[in-house]
Amino acid sequence: MILLGAILLIAGLVFGISLLSTIGVVLLVIGVVLALAGTVGRPVGGRRHYY
Repeated sequence: MILLGAILLIAGLVFGISLLSTIGVVLLVIGVVLALAGTVGRPVGGRRHYY
């Protein structure tokens, strides 16, 4: 999810499409939050890792 968010963010900035940039930032933030939650041992959705 972090990788997809980064790709969409870069594509939005390159092509000048603000919607892609916004979706990219949202996916990037959600991915980082889920990764941090999984790293500290907190189960995410009943699983230790979300991936």
